[in-house]
Amino acid sequence: MSSVIDQNIKVSIFGESHSPQIGVVMDNLPAGLPIDMDRVLAFMARRAPQAASYSTARREADVPQVVSGLFEGHTTGTPLCALIANTDTRSKDYEEMRAKARPGHADFTGFLRYHGQNDYRGGGHFSGRLTAPLCFAGAVALQALEGLGVTVGAHILSLGGVWDNAFDPVDISAKELRAVSGAEFPVTVSPVKLKMLEAVEEARKDKNSLGGTIECCAVGVRPGLGSPMFDGLENVISRIVFGIPAVKGIEFGSGFDCAGMTGREHNDPFYMDENGMVKTKTNNHGGILGGISSGMPLIFRVAVKPTPSIASEQDTVDFVGGKDEKIAITGRHDPCVVPRAVPCVEAALALGLLDAYLAPRPTLEEERR
Repeated sequence: MSSVIDQNIKVSIFGESHSPQIGVVMDNLPAGLPIDMDRVLAFMARRAPQAASYSTARREADVPQVVSGLFEGHTTGTPLCALIANTDTRSKDYEEMRAKARPGHADFTGFLRYHGQNDYRGGGHFSGRLTAPLCFAGAVALQALEGLGVTVGAHILSLGGVWDNAFDPVDISAKELRAVSGAEFPVTVSPVKLKMLEAVEEARKDKNSLGGTIECCAVGVRPGLGSPMFDGLENVISRIVFGIPAVKGIEFGSGFDCAGMTGREHNDPFYMDENGMVKTKTNNHGGILGGISSGMPLIFRVAVKPTPSIASEQDTVDFVGGKDEKIAITGRHDPCVVPRAVPCVEAALALGLLDAYLAPRPTLEEERR
């Protein structure tokens, strides 16, 4: 199924933007994982709309109702299911979308894929609203990873042409990741925040929107996780990251810059550190070689597109009536989704890493049999 992660853990996300509820089911989680629901709520609040000009006016409490799989603060080992109510919907704002395609949205392709039976209100199942249950699942995964010594964090690397300082790909610490992720507006250089917010406000006043890039990192990842070819760590992580509707690109380590480098420049020289651990002096590989973790910080960046719902009049079509039309999108929309997408990217990485940690690993004796 398209909305299911199904390898070593199984995560199924369901619902539509304007359905009574949305939710998630997580299966194959180990029994006995301690889950702090206050921390889950705090993580989900980072994704929820903020009282700021860069955020939609839609207000949802996003308080998950856990209906199974959690007892006395620990996972039971049976499916963990959480429901999240949709309470602040305005379906009338989308009546025009029965037949008119909003540029940049999945209205037309969803109509084709589901033979006109798709729920078009608020984007239906294609909506960014479905990142709320993704963040619930990610919050659970993050707490599980903490018990394994793994810390995940992300920040806004760029927004509307304004750039933050990038993470140090070799020396980034867990403390630094926690600090930036815990910020209300996650950037590493404080003055950058004001410039980014000014850029978003200018776009909003111009009935336009902005995109940007998010840089995400995990430290403490055990070397040797993952598999080659189609089950590589890049593959697993990317598949989940692309479940975030606004994401249009991803690169690990030096990413596309490697195309302009020589082998001598791109190769990361190995050395033994003071603890007898294998390290690399640089980290162009982004912590993954051959689909398998190297033990260096796992680092990647994602491209987030500008919010397609803009108030400016645009050309479109009536795909039912078969004619050209104009459309000016009304309703409540983010002029920039990048800040709210940061925890979504962290959630995606956490789920990918937890899946890798739960993969069966035969012992050397078993492999010799």
